[in-house]
Amino acid sequence: MSHTQNIKHVNRYNHPDYIFPLVLTSATQELFSCRADEDLTGENPYKLLKKEDIIQDMKTRASVSDFSPIKQLVLDYPEDELLLVFDRDFIYGQSFYLVLTVEAKENILKHEEEEEEEEMIIPKTPESHPWISLGSEQEIEEESVTESRPRLRYKISPLLRRCGAPVCFSERSALDGKEGFVECPSYQDKSFSIREMERHTAIQASRDTKHSSTQTLKYPRNMWTQYESREFSPEEKEHHLRSENLENFITSVLIRFEISLQQNHITDVFCDDWTALCEEDGALTGKTETQLKEYQSFMDLHFSKEKTISHIHWHPTISGVIAVSMTERLSLEERIDNSTKLLLNPSYILFWNFTDPINPQLQLECPDDVLCFQFCPSDPNIIAGGCMNGQVVLWDISAHVERLQDTRSGGKNISSKLDKSSVTPVVRYCAVSGIENGHKAPITDIQWLSETFELSKLGIPVENPSGISVQLVTCAPDCCVLFWDLRPPRVVSQSLTDVKQKSEEKPLENPHGIPNTFKHLNLTWKPFIRVCGDGELVYTDWKMDKDNDSGRLLSTKPIHRLLVHDTLVNTVSRSPFFRDIILTVSSFSFAIWKEGVTSGPILMSACSKMLRTVGHWSLSRPAVFFIGKEDGSIEVWDLLQNSHEPSQSQNISSAAVTCISTSSISSKQHLLAVSDRLGTLHILQIPWTLRRSSNSERQIVKKYFEKEEERLEYFEKRQIKHEKEKKEMEAEQQRKKTVREEALV
Repeated sequence: MSHTQNIKHVNRYNHPDYIFPLVLTSATQELFSCRADEDLTGENPYKLLKKEDIIQDMKTRASVSDFSPIKQLVLDYPEDELLLVFDRDFIYGQSFYLVLTVEAKENILKHEEEEEEEEMIIPKTPESHPWISLGSEQEIEEESVTESRPRLRYKISPLLRRCGAPVCFSERSALDGKEGFVECPSYQDKSFSIREMERHTAIQASRDTKHSSTQTLKYPRNMWTQYESREFSPEEKEHHLRSENLENFITSVLIRFEISLQQNHITDVFCDDWTALCEEDGALTGKTETQLKEYQSFMDLHFSKEKTISHIHWHPTISGVIAVSMTERLSLEERIDNSTKLLLNPSYILFWNFTDPINPQLQLECPDDVLCFQFCPSDPNIIAGGCMNGQVVLWDISAHVERLQDTRSGGKNISSKLDKSSVTPVVRYCAVSGIENGHKAPITDIQWLSETFELSKLGIPVENPSGISVQLVTCAPDCCVLFWDLRPPRVVSQSLTDVKQKSEEKPLENPHGIPNTFKHLNLTWKPFIRVCGDGELVYTDWKMDKDNDSGRLLSTKPIHRLLVHDTLVNTVSRSPFFRDIILTVSSFSFAIWKEGVTSGPILMSACSKMLRTVGHWSLSRPAVFFIGKEDGSIEVWDLLQNSHEPSQSQNISSAAVTCISTSSISSKQHLLAVSDRLGTLHILQIPWTLRRSSNSERQIVKKYFEKEEERLEYFEKRQIKHEKEKKEMEAEQQRKKTVREEALV
């Protein structure tokens, strides 16, 4: 069979005999640099392939080669280069076709060159025309600078004493000056000021072309008008200034005029009205996020197993670090049965960082389950905690603060001594109070007193000259509030023998590296003030009074005792915006109180079907607070929207919420930490609507509380009035009954 007959045998798409459609794989296109729509396009579809490259490909890949169907045609081709054409529109059935004759190749390439020549634009030389003067040369001549006097000539020569003197050259870096030279810019010399009296300027104005038409009824007429201001004569001015009408007008508008002047004076001219008008990030797009978003979650497979989180606290100075206390998920009977096991497995406070959600950065060993803890406000390296057995415990993490700070960079800057071991360091407690001197019930809350003041033994606040927080207060369900002092007790007197014995005593070994910060308090620490009360919400004074009979210092009785909640109060939180507003949460309800109002709460919620476990105020919006519930959901209450129901409710976990805490990372990122009974810590991102406060929100909420206070006072007055009327009615009925009895007798 001849070559022509072979071509006609595979001609399924009626293509010419001098071409052969090909299917080139991506590997072949890459090998011969003929990739579709990259190397070859619709505008440039031609590629010359070397014959020897095609033969080498057929030898290398044999029957796998895309050119194997036309092996003999390629071998018989007379020239060294074959033409490959990219058939983008699949005219001949495939994406490529190979030109098999020299004549066809030359015709195709020649046709392409002719099309390119036709598309070329031949430049045309413009024809010259005679110049027609329109008067511009006269203006140019008038504006051109001409010499009006002979030029001045100056001769400059150096001083005679410097002529022939030796010249000293020095090296200077080309970088010292711009482009290798020192620039001497001009500047304004205040000693000389030349006033410009006259300036020659030129301007050319062209009138806009305007087509207009009008129809006149009469003959055309040229007219002009001149205006000048009219003024009152001196006599008229005097008359108007003394007129009664002007005096009455000024008197009527004087107050409004003064108010306008005051407003102009106090108005903030630098206020950005656009920012005040549209404060929301998503206002322009119309998309506003209202739901809490999961940002991160923390759970340790070993220390969080079968445990719950009793308290959470953000580190006050290191951003992105949060501490949680882990407690056993056991009842009182189960704790008694497993007391030996609990002693062998101590509880811990874990420090988590956003850079490592799996491994805690630090562990604080606890003598018993810790229900609450707080960082010292003057020294965040000192931590105080309240235990379930009523003891107060202290830690000092000064030696490990570098590890917490380095975790902000993802652990890349941790020192070499920390890199030697990947085990999380364990910090033992420095001191613990004596169990006989503490609370008789689990400590539910602990707070540091401010570094600006301290309490005397009589409970009187005095100035703290050291500026360091040294006192803290704890409370427990044993109806006691205890005050503790970190300073060593004063020694009354010591004998010489005692001093010698202490000097001869050898220092105790410290294998665990426990800091000696509070060594003087360990197991001997006891409170210096004990305030006892009772009730659900107690408002009391911690000042100690002297008993007239025994002479002992006793705490005063509570000033107010209010029974509002049906169960144990789990949260008492003061508003960060209003220091006299307090939020209390119990199992079925919550209440908002105002300090000084003794008749009851200014806002009381309805009873909830699901138990409420914790409450927390928002740090950025005065009207918003969060309530955690038994079913693992979070209620968001916005007093600007509703006061009888939450503005939104969102499920966070399948277990009960135990703690809530907020933190402001930046102005655009506020985080909400939520812990559950399963030992998982959820970090949620607060949306814009719940973190951004309007300019007037604080004032609106303040007026709302004031109105609620007025309502409560009005209700109290009405109640007193009704009780008085009831007593008078009962007295009148008793008097009438007595009169009737006397009449019968």
